[in-house]
This record gives sequence, structure tokens and C-alpha cells, in this order.
Amino acid sequence: MESSGRLHAHLPDARAEVLRLSNVTKRFPGVLALDGVSFELRRGEVHAVCGENGAGKSTLMKVISGQYLPDEGTIVYKGKECRFASSLEAQAAGIAIIHQELNLVPHLSVAENIFLAREPRRAIFVDRARLRIDAQRCLDRLGVDIKPGTLVRTLSVAQQQMVEIAKALSLDAEVLIMDEPTSSLTESETSQLFKIIHELKRADVAIVYISHRLDEMAEIVDRVTVMRDGRYISTDRFSETSVDEVVSRMVGRSLEDKFPQRTSVPTQEVLFSADALVRTNVFGPVSFTLRRGEILGFAGLMGAGRTEVARAIFGADSLDSGTVKLGDETLAIRSPIDAIRHGIAYLSEDRKANGLSVKMPVASNVTLANMDAVSSRGGFIRFAEEAAVAQRYVDMLGIRTPSVKQIARNLSGGNQQKVVISKWLFRDSRVLFFDEPTRGIDVGAKFAIYELLDKLAAQGIGIVMISSELPEILGMTDRVAVFHEGELVTLLDTRQTSQEEIMHYASGRQGASQ
Repeated sequence: MESSGRLHAHLPDARAEVLRLSNVTKRFPGVLALDGVSFELRRGEVHAVCGENGAGKSTLMKVISGQYLPDEGTIVYKGKECRFASSLEAQAAGIAIIHQELNLVPHLSVAENIFLAREPRRAIFVDRARLRIDAQRCLDRLGVDIKPGTLVRTLSVAQQQMVEIAKALSLDAEVLIMDEPTSSLTESETSQLFKIIHELKRADVAIVYISHRLDEMAEIVDRVTVMRDGRYISTDRFSETSVDEVVSRMVGRSLEDKFPQRTSVPTQEVLFSADALVRTNVFGPVSFTLRRGEILGFAGLMGAGRTEVARAIFGADSLDSGTVKLGDETLAIRSPIDAIRHGIAYLSEDRKANGLSVKMPVASNVTLANMDAVSSRGGFIRFAEEAAVAQRYVDMLGIRTPSVKQIARNLSGGNQQKVVISKWLFRDSRVLFFDEPTRGIDVGAKFAIYELLDKLAAQGIGIVMISSELPEILGMTDRVAVFHEGELVTLLDTRQTSQEEIMHYASGRQGASQ
């Protein structure tokens, strides 16, 4: 293992260095985001960068890709010291980034997004035919069934992620930064992406790979660098370390258990029920009950209908038929406002688009769903009270922010997710739909969110947890509702099932698994 702040000088590897950062420091108001970080990247390697949310990974990548200028330190690219003034300048030099938060234009087509500001032209006009052909070539390379003319806003989060990847591949970069590229991909899509990564390695492309899914790295990663609290901790060959060692360095302690000991025990009282819910050509009929203090898992393959059911219950999409009840009361939910008034909350899988007001401060986001509680009779916000409420949740959830006045978009992904959770906790919701609640969140923060879910369930709140990670489903739920092609095909007792049985039903096979 390398000592803190120092890189191995003589790892037995003949590949040439393409990028080196030395003692890079980056400050923001109230935050030292990078503290003298050094990092080195070689041609034809996949170099993982690991750390908890707020460790400085994304800031480091933004320095490399020209979005931020370092306050101190040097960047040497292809043997020459450089300072990229913008991401476009870095792109022109051969450095591309696939962002964790999707960076697409919703009202434009897939092809237009892939070649945005780089469209092929015929004289002064965009060559539409060539644009479609070039975009299709990028999509075919990824093996995805997405048409170049499709509007991005009509795509699922997973499909948009593949468009982001296609956009980066179209640049023919020499350095490619992948920030959580598999966070919303299915197993088959991830497998296809890994094939592309192996192709890029053979073509001598240097890849920086950031992911909280540490177990998947063994297939592609050559070296791994760990960061903590804005500082460099270590660099190792991935084959010469272990996931447990990496996690231990990330959090500064060992994590023996991935999931907390469950303290909540659901009662037999039915808190919430859905009966014969139908949204034509999307899902149904779907029926289930949620007991007081229960964590109910929604499992299934991408597009199985899990998110669609939750959104319809929350009033974000319309239902064609069916009824929902809170206790014995039949609810008429025509919009999210109706759902919120009845104590039903939905945490979206896409926090940036549907969970946060990213240009507003943390305090405003925490109180957004319950502004009456911090406002006077005349409708004026009592800012001191709002700040006090926000600070309470910052302390409770361990949100890393210099102040509750910090703009939400400046927080790391995991801390943004905690702000969204705070919003619904402050609303005193009785039924919580958490859609991929730990997506893009590091192992330490995941454990804290798991503990929070258990604590909420122990208070009698009913929780539906939608997750694509089966270990998470098995580690945190009481029962599992398995979806396939818009149908809820079975309900399983978590203690008596397995990943194999859940996948058996999720893939559409009938009867008990073998």
C-alpha cells in the first residue's frame, strides 16, 4: 500500500504516463474540496478513484476536465504542463467526461445530444442524414436499441445514461472519465459497457472510473486510488488489494456489516393498500398492502413497472382504474399535492430532475414540502426558523455542507440525496416511496441511510423501497413484491427467499424456482 500523499514511483507497468496532477488544491467558500492531491494516469489502463461522497472525487474530475481551475498545483498532460480554461478546451485536447448527473438537453433528439455543438455540416446547414448515421454508429457500438431521432425527454434514466456514454465515445478521447456510469444500467447493459471499456483499453485510451459498486470493478480496473476528506490516501494495483481494504481506507474504519441490524418489527395493521391499479399499456392490475412499520421491497428488471406504480400512487402520473387506501380511508389522488396532504411521499430515482431545486439553498429544499410550518400567517418565510429546521436535519443525517445556505447543486450526490430525504421527514409523511434511495451513494452513506430507514419503520412509518440491487432488497426489507412487464407477479417473505428466486420471477418464469 502507498503511504498517504505519495504515489508509487515504480509499479511494474510499462504503459506510458498520459496525465499527472501534483499537489492540486481547490477551495470553495467554506470548503477545502481538494487538499494537495496527486494523481497519475497511464495509457490503456482503467484507474478507479474511490471515496465517500464529499471525498473530492468529482471535484478532482472537474479539474482534470477543465470545469474548474486548481487554486494550487500542476497538471501535466501528454508531457506538457497545462491549465484548461473550459471543458470545451479539455475536450479539444482529448479529455472527455461522462457525468454522474445526466447532462443532456431534454427537448433535443438523441443524435443532437450526442453531437451537440459538433454537428456534421453541409455548408452552413446541419447535415441531418450524416448526423443520424454517425449517432446510430455510436449507439450500435453500445448495443442499445435507441433510435437517433428519439427525444431525450421520452427516455428512461437508464437509456439517458447510455446516451451520455455514446456522447463521450463519439469524442474519440485519449482520456475518458466515467463518473458512476453503471448507476442506472441493467446487468446486460453493464456487461456491454464493460466490453466497450476493454476495447478502449486495447486502443490505449486511459480511463478514470468512479463507482460505488466496488464489487464490479474486478472485471475492468487495473489500479485504484482512494480519497478521503479531499485528500489522497493510497494507490494500489486492484489485484493486490481487496474491496474490504478499499472500503476501510475510504471511511477510515472497517465496515464488517453492509446492513444494520433491523430493529423495526412491522405490525399486522394495514397502513396502506392498493387494489387493482391500472395504467393502460404501462402496468396493472397491481394490488398490494403495506403494514405499519414495514419496509416493502419492489424488485424487478428495468422497465418492469416498479417506478411507474409509485409515480401513479403519488399522483405524478394518472391512474385509469383502481383504488388506494390509507387505513380505511379511500383516497382521491389527482396530483402530488393530494398525495402529500395525505402523508404520502415519493423520493424520485432522479433527484436532480425531480427531487431538488438545485439552484436553491439547502434550507429551502428541506422545508420545500412543508413551507407553512416555517411561514407566518401572511405567507412570509421565517428564515431563522427555516435555518434551524434545516440545521436539525443536517445534523441528524450527517449532511456535509458548510452551511444550510449552501446551494444544493454544490453538494455531492449523496448529500443531495440526504437533503431530499430531509424534505419528506420534515413533512411527517406516513407512507414513503423511496425509488433507488442509495443510487450513486458511497458505502458509508448507504449504511447511514439504511439505519435511517430502519429508524423510520420503527416509528410506524410504512416504507416502499424500490431497488435494482438485490442484496439491498434482501438486507433491508420485510417482504418483496416482484414485478415483471407491468405485473406484480408474486409477494415473497424476505427471510425465506433468495436472489435466485427473485430473479426467477422477475424474468417471467412461473412457479417456484429450483
